Amino acid sequence: MTQQGTAAITGASSGIGATYAQRLAQRGYDLLLIARDRQRLEQLAAKLAHDYGVSCQVLVADLTRPEELAKVEQRLRDDASISLLVNNAGMSVEGDFLDSDIERVQSMLTLNMLAPTRLAHAAGNAFRARGAGTLINVASVLALVHEQANGAYNASKSFVLTLSRSLTQTLSPHGVQVQAVLPGITRTEIFDRAGQSLDNIPAQMIMEVETLVDAALAGLDLGESVTIPSLERLENWQAFDAARGVLLPDLSLSQSASRYRNGGGNSSQQ
Repeated sequence: MTQQGTAAITGASSGIGATYAQRLAQRGYDLLLIARDRQRLEQLAAKLAHDYGVSCQVLVADLTRPEELAKVEQRLRDDASISLLVNNAGMSVEGDFLDSDIERVQSMLTLNMLAPTRLAHAAGNAFRARGAGTLINVASVLALVHEQANGAYNASKSFVLTLSRSLTQTLSPHGVQVQAVLPGITRTEIFDRAGQSLDNIPAQMIMEVETLVDAALAGLDLGESVTIPSLERLENWQAFDAARGVLLPDLSLSQSASRYRNGGGNSSQQ
């Protein structure tokens, strides 16, 4: 076991997950690579072990299948060498929600929400018990967008963001770092799998996966609980979050707002 411990990465066979694997191996982590494609996992594991001299293990699992998800959970609970989890596996569905195949939507929600929830629960409890660990949840900037793209996908990433922020409050006092990463459009295979194309998207809106992961890890080093890699003005996120906080005192009160009283009459006349 390296001094850094083992980084477990879901969706590790390509794209963001594979790049996290390379960058974390470079930082001296041993690796537990998790995905469905054994051949690609084993090829990546062999390359990274050769290039960086770290231990690379593979765990083949389809996280939409309960018995295979449970296998990964058990490994996170039992393997004390695991010091970092990257909850990266995910998928998208093309088109508007109402026009989508609802079975594919259900698979997406299972992979994007249920799987990271159960894995965060397993890893979070293990890290809390040891008083150390890092949990990285890959969400999306669409967590902040309600009006565009597939609403179910956006909602699944909003779930990941909300869960991450709650876990930050729960785990920080126990020495565990939690980070939500919100990529914008990134050049990965997720678009091909969803039947989408990047050809009609302006080049300045598309980030390369290496740029994304490097920024995300830099944000982790800075102690950010939420990292939006392309956001230049951090104060804009801080203002957005502060505005959300302004709402909190009025979200649950014994009386309704004045505009809703007297049958919805004009509140200015009350």
